[in-house]
Amino acid sequence: MLPCRCFSSRFIMESMKKLLGCLALGLVTIVASAQWANPADDIPAYNAAAPSRPLPPVLSGAQLTGPYFSHPYQVVAYKMAAKIPGVLHQQPCYCRCDREMGHNSLHSCFEATHGAACSTCMKEAVYSYQQTKKGRTPAQIRAGIEHGEWMNVDLEKATL
Repeated sequence: MLPCRCFSSRFIMESMKKLLGCLALGLVTIVASAQWANPADDIPAYNAAAPSRPLPPVLSGAQLTGPYFSHPYQVVAYKMAAKIPGVLHQQPCYCRCDREMGHNSLHSCFEATHGAACSTCMKEAVYSYQQTKKGRTPAQIRAGIEHGEWMNVDLEKATL
């Protein structure tokens, strides 16, 4: 007797449905678990040690004018950044400019006008300056930045 073709086709179809269902469930599980991913695994670029050679200068003086510096806090953030270049060199920047612009630390943001156009950069710089004034080390400041403490900075109230 010949094998029943309808049985084998049905069997293959059922197997394919189960396989596709399992794949779909697996994909949903992976996507859903991303919300619990460890943020420590996704820290932006920074330098773990103090700079071993002179850093590019932070914009200063007459460079702090024009359309990128229309608010006083933008100038203040740059002045603060200029006072702690080695600290900023050791800090990550959570605006993800490491991915988009190739920056290697928060310091990179203040070498040009990017820092003035980005509230994340400015808040992190102000936070770093304030914490340095309190005697915190770059590593302690980085831990605070990684925990999001910079988000509480009010740029409008930032003063030297």
